[in-house]
Amino acid sequence: MTARLSSVAVRRFVETLSAEIGAQTFASVLSKSGLPREWSDPLSFTTFDDNKSAQAYDRLQSALRTYYGRGARGILLRVGANLWRALLEDATLWGRAQAALIQRLPKSLRIKPALELMARLFASEKGGISLHSLDLDLLLVDRTSPHTQDQSDTAPICFVTLGLIRECLYWADGREHDVEERTCRGMGDRQCEFKISM
Repeated sequence: MTARLSSVAVRRFVETLSAEIGAQTFASVLSKSGLPREWSDPLSFTTFDDNKSAQAYDRLQSALRTYYGRGARGILLRVGANLWRALLEDATLWGRAQAALIQRLPKSLRIKPALELMARLFASEKGGISLHSLDLDLLLVDRTSPHTQDQSDTAPICFVTLGLIRECLYWADGREHDVEERTCRGMGDRQCEFKISM
């Protein structure tokens, strides 16, 4: 699948990133990486199509990993967690109704529908993110992983998605869950897979 991401998701990513590291530091990251200065304004992404948004998302995360080194992991995890709340705020009427319905379910039944909602709110195309049962655990599969287009590493790099999943799970049942990225397109795998231990 070709990497695609909505301009709304990139705008929200930039907003949460700027709040996390500060506007001046964000401007410095853009400058040192040769990225457009106007990207510090989240509204600059409103005209981007899904392909261009995915490319910007990838380039921004690559710049952060270069600028911060290993420290980028913690920053991107926190950005992912904050991104979940932003996606809920931006949800359509249908998405908000789904979120309200999930919150009314018994806690033991909230996890799977919450992750399915997250997939619909974050993925630009149907089937880009899917959820599967693994005996007692769950497996979230991201086939497009827009931030892995031009990045590679010997370890998984999907920190924003990991933070997003963790925060979604915490929102669903108020508990911390063990989430592990088992495969990553940034490592040369076909897709990114996140095992959620129940």
